[in-house]
Amino acid sequence: MQGKGPPVKFGFDHPMFKPLWVRIAVVAVAGLWGLFELSTGAYLWALIFLALAGVAFHGLFIAYEPPETDRD
Repeated sequence: MQGKGPPVKFGFDHPMFKPLWVRIAVVAVAGLWGLFELSTGAYLWALIFLALAGVAFHGLFIAYEPPETDRD
């Protein structure tokens, strides 16, 4: 067994997520879409998107470690 973390990895360490604005946009779009679904009465979709926003917030802000770049 390889300790450290769950066996499923969502790839939050991808270099695409290095800029702060990208991380904010991902969480904001998922959260706002969840709120939109909630306002229209689609509770299942609201739950899905709000849960996705929560997972993204945790992965992109709380547990985020920027990827190291190779510079020679």
